[in-house]
Amino acid sequence: MNKVTRYLLWIFFLSPFILLFILVQLTATGFFGELPTLDQLENPKNNLATEIISEDGKVLGKYFFENRTRVKYKQLPQNLINALIATEDIRFYHHSGVDWKAFLRALLGNIMGDKSSGGASTITQQLAKMLFTEKPSIGIERVMQKLKEWVIAVQLEKRYSKEEIIMMYLNRFDWVNNAVGINSAAQIYFNKTPIDLNTEESAMLVGMLKNPSLYNPNRRLKITEERRNIVFLQMNRYGFISDSLFQKLKQTPILLDFKKPNHNEGLAPYLREYLREELKKWANKTTKIDGSKYNIYTDGLKIYTTINSRLQNFAEEAMKTHVASLQKDFYKHWQGYPNAPYPEDFTDSLINVIMEQAMRRSERYRKLKKSGFKEEKIKEIFNIKVPMNLFSWDGEIDTVLSPLDSIRYNKFFIHSGMMSMNPKTGHVKAYVGGINHTYFKYDHVKIGKRQVGSTFKPFLYALAIQEGYSPCYKVPNIPVVFDKKIWGLENDWIPKNSGDEFANKSLTLKFGLANSINTVTAFIMKQLGPHAVVDLAKKIGIKSKILPVPSLCLGTFDLSVYEMVGAYSTFVNKGIWTEPIFITRIEDKNGVLLEKFIPKTQEAMSEKTADIMVRMLQGVVDGVYSPAAQKKMGTGVRLRHKYGFDNEIGGKTGTTQNQSDGYFMGVTPDLVTGVWSGCEDRSAHFRTIQLGQGANMALPVFAEYMKRIYADTLNTDYFTDKFDIPKDIDQLFNCVSVFEENENNEFE
Repeated sequence: MNKVTRYLLWIFFLSPFILLFILVQLTATGFFGELPTLDQLENPKNNLATEIISEDGKVLGKYFFENRTRVKYKQLPQNLINALIATEDIRFYHHSGVDWKAFLRALLGNIMGDKSSGGASTITQQLAKMLFTEKPSIGIERVMQKLKEWVIAVQLEKRYSKEEIIMMYLNRFDWVNNAVGINSAAQIYFNKTPIDLNTEESAMLVGMLKNPSLYNPNRRLKITEERRNIVFLQMNRYGFISDSLFQKLKQTPILLDFKKPNHNEGLAPYLREYLREELKKWANKTTKIDGSKYNIYTDGLKIYTTINSRLQNFAEEAMKTHVASLQKDFYKHWQGYPNAPYPEDFTDSLINVIMEQAMRRSERYRKLKKSGFKEEKIKEIFNIKVPMNLFSWDGEIDTVLSPLDSIRYNKFFIHSGMMSMNPKTGHVKAYVGGINHTYFKYDHVKIGKRQVGSTFKPFLYALAIQEGYSPCYKVPNIPVVFDKKIWGLENDWIPKNSGDEFANKSLTLKFGLANSINTVTAFIMKQLGPHAVVDLAKKIGIKSKILPVPSLCLGTFDLSVYEMVGAYSTFVNKGIWTEPIFITRIEDKNGVLLEKFIPKTQEAMSEKTADIMVRMLQGVVDGVYSPAAQKKMGTGVRLRHKYGFDNEIGGKTGTTQNQSDGYFMGVTPDLVTGVWSGCEDRSAHFRTIQLGQGANMALPVFAEYMKRIYADTLNTDYFTDKFDIPKDIDQLFNCVSVFEENENNEFE
């Protein structure tokens, strides 16, 4: 072989490598297209989910386009890292982004037709592809993309440690089923945090890296298991697991605990949905350093809430327990009535009007209207039977029904809303906006407003106490007339009691509140006037419009559970109204504090007045003695008699006209809790006061909630405390019998 031939052979042999070198250099200069800037390399863009976190560190839910939450390297188990290295890049710690040895092996393997030679793409290259390469192309364009990945991989290796690259890679990968990133994947497939993954679980997730759609355990469990066993083989081959452990592991079946994210499931869905809109407003007015606005779906914010996950769970369980039982009573109560759950005097045409109004409020109607359908066509569609799922307390019902009939079916349900907060801090500990967020989106805590009935009476009593009236002050239980000429009414108004057991007797204020005597409350209203009540309402955080009319004394106006709980906090918090809040702070993805939230406060009444009112509210639960009945009487005494509570509790029941709404407001030294129960339509209700009163509709939800709290050994703070009330306040309640004077007197 002559010298020229040898030169030609060397040129032939080296030319591909020379060409490759030239192409790489050209790629590095940007000849074949833009490369990431230095800033982009050091701050790669990730769509990170915003997390809603409870005060005790539980993730209540997320807002996301991609369900991705970053974890740190120290939060990754070693078995996961071992499986990754063994399967994807055994020389990971020995190359600088591109493994040329593996590249040559793969190249020669392809030339020789050896498919077992393996791939050449390093973990770093795969990361570069995920971060900066567009959707893979074919042919020569894919070659150019590959060259870019090499260059980017080398740049990544210069700027990040090996541990950081592994962390970024696992945080970036999409394991399908909304499992973006290792944190989501561990939670969705195994209901675990990454650090708790065992070897079998880690191997399955690593096996999915090759093709997550193909190796999806929810769809192809068998081949996913086969792929996982290949990961075990690689771990054994490179000494990460022993021969005996390998033989054992490959016989182990895949055990999933699959929990796909669902915004309707999990704790506090109604609160999470409310916060979604509030956080959007916050993000729109909050600017980053670069001048852009925050995005709750992509910026990985940490929203730290006031919610206690245990109390939230107790609240949801309590509502489910009682309202499910109450619903059975409601069905039984209306059985055999053709117009149920509407009164007998409701005509078919009136019920049709109600159904049509509900149809127009539905999401289905809005979509059809937006699509251009005429009214008659929409009505026709609403009468066509279609497959659908319906809610029931015994489980989801899969049936065929017309949308209009489904509306009528849903009208039969009793709904409820509940909120519980610390009266001193304003921190809301539990928030249950409805009975089931999947089927009933409407929030009955913050958004919904209903008549509060007698639960508003304590504020009139507070005004009376503030003006010098004593809990022992006696009021004649006779009709109170509000003259139409004096009070600007269309007709004279004479509030009536629900019964005449104490007619024409003299009743103390404390007895009047404990037993919700309307005439006593009306007496106070007549003495003080409605304008004083409206002024107090503003001081205790009532934002809803309240007209200064005499009927205020019976709570004939609409308020939210949120407003009522905040208002009642004033009594427990020594006369200081504290604004209920849901969020304590917001941090960015790096833990930098963006905003801290402190509740507003304002003085609404004197400390002495507040202390007296707490004792008056306790009288509702403890009862106030009646010589006539020879027992203590109060609308909330079933908390003692039925539920057996012996700690300090106060409260107030509320029942509106026709039993349309049942309310209970409960106070303890550390919690103020409000519960409303009723049907969607005010015209649908129990026909009797026994079943429809607040003591039966709402109080048991509070009782079930507190029962669970007191049984929880981890929440002892809520059980042993007593109201901090001076002894001189208690002396004000040592009055003579409510009937001792004028016991048999009648008033004209």
